[in-house]
Amino acid sequence: METNKKNKEFDAVKMMREIRDKISTETQHMTFEELKAYIKQKLEESKSKLVGQ
Repeated sequence: METNKKNKEFDAVKMMREIRDKISTETQHMTFEELKAYIKQKLEESKSKLVGQ
């Protein structure tokens, strides 16, 4: 069986891993309260809302 590999212009898995790693590095030594403040700040910066709100 022959596999056809296509060159991706956009690799969503790679991007998600990079974002996850960046967030993990930024938040690794935060307390729960600091983490809540971090999330709130990021949501305000992006003007996004939590799911269900």
